[in-house]
Amino acid sequence: MDLRNIAIIAHVDHGKTTLVDELLKQSGAFRENQAVAERALDSNDLERERGITILAKATSLEWGSTRINIVDTPGHADFGGEVERILSMVDGVVLLVDAAEGPMPQTKFVTSKALALGLRPIVVLNKVDKPDAEPDRALDEVFDLFVGLGADDDQLDFPVLYASGRSGWADAELDGPRRDLVALFDLVVAHVPPPDQIAAQNGPFRMLATTLGADPFLGRILTGRVESGTLRTGMTLKALSRDGAQLESFRVAKILAFRGLGQQPIEEAVAGDIVTLSGMSKATVADTLCDPAVTDPIPAQPIDPPTISVTFGINDSPLAGREGSKVQSRVIRDRLMKEAESNVAIRVSDTPGGEAFEVAGRGELQMGVLIENMRREGFELSISRPQVLTRDENGQRLEPVEEVTIDVDDEYTGAVIEKLTGPRKGDLAEMKPAGQGKTRIVAHVPSRGLIGYHGEFLTDTRGTGVLNRVFHGWAPWKGAIPGRRAGVLISMEAGQSVAYALFNLEERGRMFIGAQEPVYEGMIIGEHARENDLEVNPLKGKKLTNVRASGKDDAVVLTPPVRMSLEEAIAYIDDDELVEVTPGAIRLRKRFLDPHERKRQARAAG
Repeated sequence: MDLRNIAIIAHVDHGKTTLVDELLKQSGAFRENQAVAERALDSNDLERERGITILAKATSLEWGSTRINIVDTPGHADFGGEVERILSMVDGVVLLVDAAEGPMPQTKFVTSKALALGLRPIVVLNKVDKPDAEPDRALDEVFDLFVGLGADDDQLDFPVLYASGRSGWADAELDGPRRDLVALFDLVVAHVPPPDQIAAQNGPFRMLATTLGADPFLGRILTGRVESGTLRTGMTLKALSRDGAQLESFRVAKILAFRGLGQQPIEEAVAGDIVTLSGMSKATVADTLCDPAVTDPIPAQPIDPPTISVTFGINDSPLAGREGSKVQSRVIRDRLMKEAESNVAIRVSDTPGGEAFEVAGRGELQMGVLIENMRREGFELSISRPQVLTRDENGQRLEPVEEVTIDVDDEYTGAVIEKLTGPRKGDLAEMKPAGQGKTRIVAHVPSRGLIGYHGEFLTDTRGTGVLNRVFHGWAPWKGAIPGRRAGVLISMEAGQSVAYALFNLEERGRMFIGAQEPVYEGMIIGEHARENDLEVNPLKGKKLTNVRASGKDDAVVLTPPVRMSLEEAIAYIDDDELVEVTPGAIRLRKRFLDPHERKRQARAAG
């Protein structure tokens, strides 16, 4: 059977996974009566809830006499560690672009890597049936993007399809019949080159490991594309690191191939196949699995370094152990090490004392997803404020800088530019109208300046702005960046919060808790309206007397409290504060719960 290997590239929410659903349906990958969930490839609970692809996944379908292997890549830059290696498995890419939004940061990030590998793209303008779609403008922006990324003449001569993934059609013309996806299937078969199987099958077996996983029955499993030779169950292979050192020798226990949404065991795989192997114990992503006679590893894309770090510690608050079952530092360490094994974009290291662990990754969203998964598994944690990772080159201190793309109503552009280029030390790179009363702003901002900015951004734009960010590069350290300006309200008592007390505290600032919620000494219960921290008593009840008067006993009506998501809480806290994460709650607290210690630390900080 002929083979085609393609990856689908798209920004968050441009319809990539929905389009793959339709491709699977129309190719006959599902039975007629089979119940299939929407966004079938988003198998992870968090992926379904958030509507984003977090893990790179492969699937395959048959179109006529051709088998098409499709890789669904993550759409957010924080999970880009997957994308960079996935592209080495494919011979072509489908670039999916929202016809209203045009190419966005993640599109640019992944497309630059695809073009550098020499892959020829197919451009699909999705959601052209939306009222605000501007396919001609989006197509011009795609062409300009390719030119800016240094595409060659063959790559610039790309075919274009107009599509609606949700409705299940794609046509070569904007006013086409709009019936099905046959045009896309035929274009993939005609435009994407097949693997060079004849030349490759004669050589010794070689395969580059691109994704790592774990199976409760098979143990460590690695997925990749067979570069040359033939693979059979029971063969003895060796693993080579990127620098050519031999890591281990192992016997192939099982070979799994992608068939529809699942994987099926096969006895033999040939060059060009995308397969999963088991049997190794040390080999990992970017290693070469090969015949014992092979001495040179396959060149692998280096993994981009992490840009931020967060400290994971045990939950030592007075409410510890009430909701979670996994609270010991040993258990937390084992879970983090297991995560670092399967996710090469994350690094875990012990801190002095061994009670806390420093986890370095790509961004706040990646950290938030890891923490959310752990709390659902029953862990209780305390999380510190994210810190950017710096590096020294030629005696100069460098820090990570991100490219921020913002779509905002014209009336709010001034406030956004002032915040980004002022206290947050960003540089304005581009500003242009985006149609329908909106402006697109592109700026290069230090990662430090973006920690905690998203909530402020939504306030400044009345919730209408859209902010996307992607790692841009390293730049000289830009000096001090002011943190959160407002102070916090700290509980000075332990017990259950009282509505009467919270009602009287509302004039001091906005509250993070409601009535009848557990609080403890040192817990942050709200944001102070001024810059200093204030210790308050949320347990203070109304003093009762024998005298009753009209109007004195009206019911207390509280303003609804601000409920932060996990990412918002992590970005909100200051250096001397922690986020307490349990299966049932997200709380903020001071790092030092003892009031005397808090005051001593405050004096020491100036």
